[in-house]
Amino acid sequence: MANIYKKIYREIKKYKTIIIARHIGADPDALGSQFALRELIKNKFPNKNVYAIGNPSNRFKFMGILDKIEEFDKKSTLLIVLDTPDIKRIDGINLEQYDNIIKIDHHPFVDKFASIELIDDNASSTSQLILEFVFKNRLSLTTTIAQNLYIGIVSDTGRFMHSYTSGRTFELVNKLLKKTSLDFTSLYEPLYMRPLSEIRFQGYIYENMEVTENGVAYIKITEELLKEYEVDSASSGNIISELKCIDEILIWIFLTEDKKSNLIRANIRSRGPIINEIAAVYGGGGHKFASGARLTSWNQADNLIKDLELIAEEFQSERIENSN
Repeated sequence: MANIYKKIYREIKKYKTIIIARHIGADPDALGSQFALRELIKNKFPNKNVYAIGNPSNRFKFMGILDKIEEFDKKSTLLIVLDTPDIKRIDGINLEQYDNIIKIDHHPFVDKFASIELIDDNASSTSQLILEFVFKNRLSLTTTIAQNLYIGIVSDTGRFMHSYTSGRTFELVNKLLKKTSLDFTSLYEPLYMRPLSEIRFQGYIYENMEVTENGVAYIKITEELLKEYEVDSASSGNIISELKCIDEILIWIFLTEDKKSNLIRANIRSRGPIINEIAAVYGGGGHKFASGARLTSWNQADNLIKDLELIAEEFQSERIENSN
């Protein structure tokens, strides 16, 4: 694995222009790894043109500013895609426009679309992989780079609560803190600060979500409901992790209507049953216990709930059998 970090570095050295992309629906790990890698390359190679692109996220604008590019020379341009396992989820990219492509990702493999693919689904986050890249190539960490990578790791691990937080995660974070003396406690306020409207919306979700016999919690969030509470579709994503410690819930799913895209966004989480295989059936994917999908109708959403109920039932039965 160490050699691939060196190989990626050698490819970066070759190109005059480097464009860094990530998945649609930016989250702190995607943005943190993207902004950190941009600054790492710029600091090491000041004469290169390096751009971080994609649709911006107002929620995480404190992390950095994305670039806009009008045109570039394909022959001298390298594309690096972060935190994205499949082609259809890359934000605003035509892969044919680039001379070479590198993928760096911590999700289970879906599509091969790059000449070099660094995929480690045991890593907590793509930010962890970028931090590994820093140390393997002896690159310098600035405060801004350290902040973005720390935020990416903390966010994707749920403050180090998720099961894919490993000893290696703590080793790398400890090394980052030692090298930069980062004031990490100051980063939590902008990351977790939320408006009162979202807290009230969270109360609505708790009050109105349905919970099935086998511990599948779900709620259907219409655009009218979002308008009533003065929140956007990203708000449900900010809330979903809060259900992790409810005893009666094994799987929970937020179904959020997006009329502009004519879609229903399904955010799915689990405390045991593996859900990414079900998400893949509906054109989505993700991690074993954190996945998503884009649905085309409420009927399809109902079918997804039924499939999740089936795997929850199987999980409950196996657990009872093993306990006996």
